[in-house]
Parts: sequence; structure tokens; C-alpha cells
Amino acid sequence: MAIHYNCRHCGHKVGTIDAKSVFTEQLGFHQLTDIERQEMITYQQDGDIHVKTICEDCQEALDRNPSWHETESFIQ
Repeated sequence: MAIHYNCRHCGHKVGTIDAKSVFTEQLGFHQLTDIERQEMITYQQDGDIHVKTICEDCQEALDRNPSWHETESFIQ
């Protein structure tokens, strides 16, 4: 089982955790609302988990352009 983190905006691979077992509390998933979990976490049939996060570059772009938070996608 692996947990893959990818940027929700640009698709950049942020990182991967390879683990036999891990608790949601260790990953912080328990702090998400049900809606946030549905939007951010995808469970694959092979046991892998894909998590949408934000990379440093996209976070910097959003920090410089706060109005972009209002748009669905700011990367063309």
C-alpha cells in the first residue's frame, strides 16, 4: 500500500509514503470534514491512496494572487 500526494492544481507529485499499515490519525485525515475527505482522498482497488494537496509553487502563486482562490483552476 502506498499513499501518493499530488498537487490538486498542477498535478505535481509532492511525495509518496510506502507503508504496510498506517492510521488515519497519523496522517491527519481525522481532522478533515467528510466533505474534505471526499474531495481530497481517493482509495484505489489495489490499496493505494491518492491525496490531493498543494505544492509549494502553487501555494506561492496563491499567496501572491489571493483572488485566485475564487477560481476553479488558475493554471492554464
